[in-house]
Amino acid sequence: MYYKQETGKSGEEIASEYLKQEGYIILEKNFQCKQGEIDIIAIDKEEIVFVEVKTRRNQHYGLPAEAVNKQKKKHFINSINYYIYARNLEQDFIRIDVIEIYIKKKEIQINHIKQAID
Repeated sequence: MYYKQETGKSGEEIASEYLKQEGYIILEKNFQCKQGEIDIIAIDKEEIVFVEVKTRRNQHYGLPAEAVNKQKKKHFINSINYYIYARNLEQDFIRIDVIEIYIKKKEIQINHIKQAID
């Protein structure tokens, strides 16, 4: 596995554990369809939460959330729409979050941006 992929997978595991500690129920991880991928799908109270995880070891390429550009948002939203349709969840409340993970040596920082994408 490439360094970038390892970093991403580490970040997704950290984000999953963080969400569990916050009381979320993880439904699925790495949901894939032809429209794209959803890193984490969870339940928070009465909302289905679709989470995009962005992990960085430094800020050479900017803040993690800045990587969720227009094209990434389009693919993410299309993937969510497919998931909602396929699971017959049109009547459920949903939310789209971004979790930024910063890994520096052994220090980890988490920034959870709720309702990050409208």
